[in-house]
Amino acid sequence: MSRTRTALLAAMALVAGATGTAYAVAPDGVGAAAVPCTVDYQVQNQWSTGFTAAVTVTNLGAAKSSWSLKWSYAGNQRVTSGWNAKVTQSGSNVTAANESYNGTLATGGSASFGFQGTYSGSNAIPATFTLDGVTCNVDGGGPTDPTDPTDPTDPGDRVNNPYSGAKVYVNPEWSANAAAEPGGSRIANQPTGVWLDRIAAINGANGKMGLRAHLDEALRQKGSGELVIQLVIYNLPGRDCSALASNGELGPTEIGRYKTEYIDPIAAILADDKYSSLRIVTTVEIDSLPNLVTNTGSRATATPECDVMKANGNYVKGVGYALNKLGDAGNVYNYVDAGHHGWIGWDDNFGPSADVFHDAATAEGATPADVHGFITNTANYSALKENNFSVDQTVAGKSVRESKWVDWNRYVDELGFAQAFRNELVSTGFDTNIGMLIDTSRNGWGGTARPAGPGATSSVDTYVDGGRYDRRIHIGNWCNQAGAGLGERPKAAPESGIDAYVWMKPPGESDGASKAIPNDEGKGFDRMCDPTYTGTPRNGNNLTGALPDAPVSGHWFSAQFQELMKNAYPPLP
Repeated sequence: MSRTRTALLAAMALVAGATGTAYAVAPDGVGAAAVPCTVDYQVQNQWSTGFTAAVTVTNLGAAKSSWSLKWSYAGNQRVTSGWNAKVTQSGSNVTAANESYNGTLATGGSASFGFQGTYSGSNAIPATFTLDGVTCNVDGGGPTDPTDPTDPTDPGDRVNNPYSGAKVYVNPEWSANAAAEPGGSRIANQPTGVWLDRIAAINGANGKMGLRAHLDEALRQKGSGELVIQLVIYNLPGRDCSALASNGELGPTEIGRYKTEYIDPIAAILADDKYSSLRIVTTVEIDSLPNLVTNTGSRATATPECDVMKANGNYVKGVGYALNKLGDAGNVYNYVDAGHHGWIGWDDNFGPSADVFHDAATAEGATPADVHGFITNTANYSALKENNFSVDQTVAGKSVRESKWVDWNRYVDELGFAQAFRNELVSTGFDTNIGMLIDTSRNGWGGTARPAGPGATSSVDTYVDGGRYDRRIHIGNWCNQAGAGLGERPKAAPESGIDAYVWMKPPGESDGASKAIPNDEGKGFDRMCDPTYTGTPRNGNNLTGALPDAPVSGHWFSAQFQELMKNAYPPLP
């Protein structure tokens, strides 16, 4: 059962005396069908002195042009900030009034908002809510309700960082491919992401394990301890509007299929009680939302396909729907893909991207509380940390930002970008405790080409180019990069604000075919995977730096795997 229950179930649970959940029944013995409103109040995250909550109010009475929801706390809870509603508190009494953009509440319509608060002692769920003075039925179920031993669907408390104190799932299919390579046994036991990149992947296709098979194997690997399994949710309508290699099976308008044939079946599996002891991390729709900022409109990098997706809103709707539905399982931790520093690190991309992420997190019934964090550098190559130069330096009379490589970006590596972008996301209304993941599967840049120190100071370009670890021809190159190496091994809580370094992209799986290859996966041929191609404005019209003879994206690419091991940093034993 989902953690969000209906008003009718709420009334039944009151009679049954369900532990840890407070409900208000309709007044005067009115049946559930005549309930004027329902409220779903969920404590999403809770720590020793504070918490975040998500609230959805559904109006079952006459349509409204404005609304005000009120409740009282029995304890000493204090609201400190809110989003998508004007949340104020006087004594123990709290009022949440609509913002200018969400005042309309049709019959059967819902409004969602969230807030952060403090408490000490007990953090009891409010017993009664009123919408414009009328008492509502209440669902107080949520992932941080006290565990009820009589309720097998109750997932108990969430944790702030799912990776802390937990093993991470080793995909046996990837592990077997790695172990079959000369020298591959050195890393075959590393955890990697499981990519659900088409509808058929849910049940398994072409002899591959399906989602339940992976979850069952995760239970076996878990034993008596804690275990994280990492899933990549990746099948939006019009997927990857700026890159053909990772186009998907769904057309730009097929949002209905995305919901009913893709997200809904995944959500149903993840909500199965059998898997409630797993910590399930989802990486939600890589390389999607930033396209709406950087590759639309009058920009030189714009594509007609991205303009379509911005106009029809299906990226925002799809991500919002996924966050809402997947988050119904209390042991699911949603991390939204946030591009990388070489994509949205510039001033005109940084803030607008955070705004788009917030739009998606408030679409289709989602709230920011459905987002546990964000992931950067997924399937990309940006160096974790550049030690030999910074944007604060001046060389030969010019700022490092003026170099051709940095090109006025505010950031030169993923760690600095991820930490700064986290702060930007919080400022738009995401929880102050969101965590970041960084994909380090292919950003090591070791081997003989790794610089030992800064470049010559004769010009800012020689200084940066001579000292940078990232050896790509251009930071816009993204496909099967020659010279790349394995990066930092997966690790929990490595830096402030970073929940983990992860290998979400399994090393050795191709980014895209270097020539057109017919396939039944909807994946096209992108010239950025062709090593002879001289590029587009997105890579400064340079050569692509791609390895030759690559297979279709997601398929095993032995030559790339060997390249990654050879250039690993830290080096492999």
